Amino acid sequence: MARQGNAAIIEQFIADGVPYMFGNPGTVEQGFLDALENYDELQYILTLQETVAAGIADGYARATGRPALLQLHSGVGLGNAIGMLYQAKRGHSPLVVIAGEAGVRYDAMDAQMASDLVAMAEPVTKYATRVTDPNSVLRVVRRAMKMAMTPPRGPVFVALPLDVLDAVNTEPVIPSTYPRTESLPVPSLVEQAAELLAGAEKPLVLVGDGVSASGGQRELTRVAEQLGADVWGVDFSEVNLDARHPLYRGQLGHMFGEVSGEAVKDADAVLIVGTYVFPEVFPLLHSPFREDARIVHIDLDGYEIAKNHPVSLGLVAEPKATLAALSGRLDEKLSPADRERAARHVQARRAAQPARPEDDGSLLHAFLRELSAQAPEDVMVFDEALTAAGPLNAHLPGRLPGHWFSTRGGSLGVGIPGAIGIKLAHPDKTVIGFTGDGGSMYTFQALYTAVRHEVGAKFVICNNRSYKLLDLNIEQYWRERGVPFHSYPSPFDLSHPDLGFTEIARGFGVDGLRVDEPGQVTHAVKRMLEDDKPFLVDLRTTEGA
Repeated sequence: MARQGNAAIIEQFIADGVPYMFGNPGTVEQGFLDALENYDELQYILTLQETVAAGIADGYARATGRPALLQLHSGVGLGNAIGMLYQAKRGHSPLVVIAGEAGVRYDAMDAQMASDLVAMAEPVTKYATRVTDPNSVLRVVRRAMKMAMTPPRGPVFVALPLDVLDAVNTEPVIPSTYPRTESLPVPSLVEQAAELLAGAEKPLVLVGDGVSASGGQRELTRVAEQLGADVWGVDFSEVNLDARHPLYRGQLGHMFGEVSGEAVKDADAVLIVGTYVFPEVFPLLHSPFREDARIVHIDLDGYEIAKNHPVSLGLVAEPKATLAALSGRLDEKLSPADRERAARHVQARRAAQPARPEDDGSLLHAFLRELSAQAPEDVMVFDEALTAAGPLNAHLPGRLPGHWFSTRGGSLGVGIPGAIGIKLAHPDKTVIGFTGDGGSMYTFQALYTAVRHEVGAKFVICNNRSYKLLDLNIEQYWRERGVPFHSYPSPFDLSHPDLGFTEIARGFGVDGLRVDEPGQVTHAVKRMLEDDKPFLVDLRTTEGA
């Protein structure tokens, strides 16, 4: 059927079951945004800045496991979204990113807002292209959908010139095809993996989001228990293992390689699943593992296997299926002594678990303790709390698959839009986004979108009136270089002028409360949870300089 490309592209997205387009409009996209008014099946979610649009799309994609459609405005809009697209790429979020431009016929003119969009997008996407043939629009869109969803998943980019979309399009609308990736190695390699791991005295498991992407949490838990292996999260921003499990030790790989090195240095057998090692800002340049350590690495992304450090056996395969097969082989390979040692270790870790989260008497702990008591069991959390993440995860640990998400990639400002995206994906759930005072100001205008589209996410700003993470990191810098401790650099301080978050929120139509002392906690938590409207809590955790 002949129609404009503007209509054809919308029909394609509808055929692919895409319910939302997240974006910020511009002149060069006006044709298909005008056409969008004729279709009820695809809703435009308006944001006031492209970083917010990308953050909401990222949260939605993570919460659904489906592609999220992100519309950006030409080169300037793409530029605004670059940091958040980097976040999505590092986190393997399946985003389909489209941006308009004036037209192919203007290529030689070096006109206003003209730029090489594909070159801009390539560093922060897994694939970037530009459509120049009016009858290849839908073919390219389907390719983009497929590539976004094919592991390793990630954002893809398509530049759509205005004159290409204005032209007559005769392409048929066909739902996109997503390759099936359920796979496991040949039996002899699973056997080899079991042989390498069985008999270990100090086994270790390093796990990342490839496990959650495959739905392999149960299989991962079974293998860890069979081995009696401590489990560390690496590039771990979703529920890959119940954080309350006695074998779970926490997360590695955020900042300093020495931390990871200390955690893995004694292991004689290591299983790495669904991640690479190690993703620190300042990683060790040498291998942190024992020279005689037997290392098995499982991931669907072959690039990540042995990327930084050698392994004994690398298996390019789906984690869930491979872990299930490995568990079956371990049942046959493990000796009675292996099973006894594993059971003793699990029991010792369970006995060492505190009966309740540690509580230092701070306002932060008081708030989180009350929130954990009042929130429903299936509360969904987006954690960008950064320096408050320890207490947050003690009181509200990631337990249920698909119900806990944390920041990844290092881009600030993901907490508020991420929670909005998750709530759009799960409107029947209680969704709470935690962020800091510094991080929140990158994307605070996302509250407008929550109100406009009636998205009842909740937001907690852990307000220490500083970039506290920078304070902690420069302390490490001073220690490493023998620099005497002194006042933190003044750009790290956010105490002046005081940021009135509840007042700013009300300007967007969001109600909120400021919490300064423990006596205000119970009322604030009750008020936050009492309805399904957006609500913000300004939690004054510590004072700035």
